[in-house]
Amino acid sequence: MSTLANQLASAEREEVARAIRLLLARPLLTEAADPTGFDLVRRRRDPLTRWFDYTCGWNLVVEPRRGYARLTKVRVNPDGSRPARRARSGRAPFDRRRYVLLCVAAAELLSMPMATIGMLADRVVQAMAADRALAGFDPVHRPERMAFVDVLKLLESYDVLRVVDGTTETYVDSAEAKVLYRVDNTLLMRLPAAPVGASRLAVPPEEVPARFEDLLVGLVRERRYGGASADDTHAETTAITDAQRNLRLRHSVLRRLFDDPVLYRADLADDELAYVTSLTGRQILRRSVEQAGFLLEERAEGFLLVDPDAIATDVRFPDDSSTARVAALLLLAPLCATPAGLLPEQLAEAGAELLRRFPGWAKAYQSEEGPARLADDAVRILLDVGLAGRARDRVVARPAGYRYRLTETTGPAPKNDPPAVTTAGSVGEGDKQ
Repeated sequence: MSTLANQLASAEREEVARAIRLLLARPLLTEAADPTGFDLVRRRRDPLTRWFDYTCGWNLVVEPRRGYARLTKVRVNPDGSRPARRARSGRAPFDRRRYVLLCVAAAELLSMPMATIGMLADRVVQAMAADRALAGFDPVHRPERMAFVDVLKLLESYDVLRVVDGTTETYVDSAEAKVLYRVDNTLLMRLPAAPVGASRLAVPPEEVPARFEDLLVGLVRERRYGGASADDTHAETTAITDAQRNLRLRHSVLRRLFDDPVLYRADLADDELAYVTSLTGRQILRRSVEQAGFLLEERAEGFLLVDPDAIATDVRFPDDSSTARVAALLLLAPLCATPAGLLPEQLAEAGAELLRRFPGWAKAYQSEEGPARLADDAVRILLDVGLAGRARDRVVARPAGYRYRLTETTGPAPKNDPPAVTTAGSVGEGDKQ
């Protein structure tokens, strides 16, 4: 009996660990997209809810009848490293126009259990015309329809919209296209992860640009940690207890550890660093990592989590899925060889050198401004995955970037293709990113 109990306990630990990593990679998990994964989360929702609440302060909602699980990740320092992406156009990130359309369309869909694409477009036109802070939406123009389709395809991927009849893409060619949707209003309301609604931080539109950073901070301020009220900037700041301070430190450190590719000590505030190096903090960190099924690499510069099964890996590096990602790997060599970092013009020259070496490669960058654009796109990737940073006007390799230093080129490379390279210490397949 004891052996059976041990086996059951071991099976539960393994399943919980797998489900944690699954939700870290896919905070919105639907039964339609992953029936097996959703069933695992459904069965282990109680220990999962407790783990995410204690470790990261994140709320997990599992709706078995509606077929979705939503982990609301809150980041203390919001950034643009994980943008919404278009289903078409090489999965390019959303621009400002698409984000505006997404917000307006979502607001209109809240009261529509069923909708046609034309009906929704008309309501978006009216809503944006009534708001003086927004540029009007005109579906007569093809670029506008393309942006609108990108928004609807994103909502389809979230399972908020389900096509009953027709095909969304047909709207690009004609504003008269007929598409019918079923709307999951409940799931739509679960999408925002910010603990404070934007309407509670309402400011005059003309003040938004100057106060944008402060507004972002206001959206993610949480009452549980004490201090000023999240939605009343005029309220007196309440005293913060030791328990609240320790809770904030635990959540702020572990959120970043479980949500970012690498956590550098230099990026931690003094109190966060003191917490993570304390006896209690280290014990909690190691126990949480073990419970989630990760391997912890602890170096003088910081911490890195490795997922042996790559379940939690949402972005891989190295990755040859795009020209910019290949260039990012190749640019690490000159960056690592120059500890002081490279200036923009030096990066552009490094990009030009790659294009000279492989003239048939990276055709989208074969123009006068191509080398600079290639370098910019590659650097953006390195910044997003924590392998490079900025020091004033230079880009510098960060400690984790040296894991990918070039050690050899395998075989002669065709002039039209980048070389096949071997990197030292490459763990891209298992990194939690």
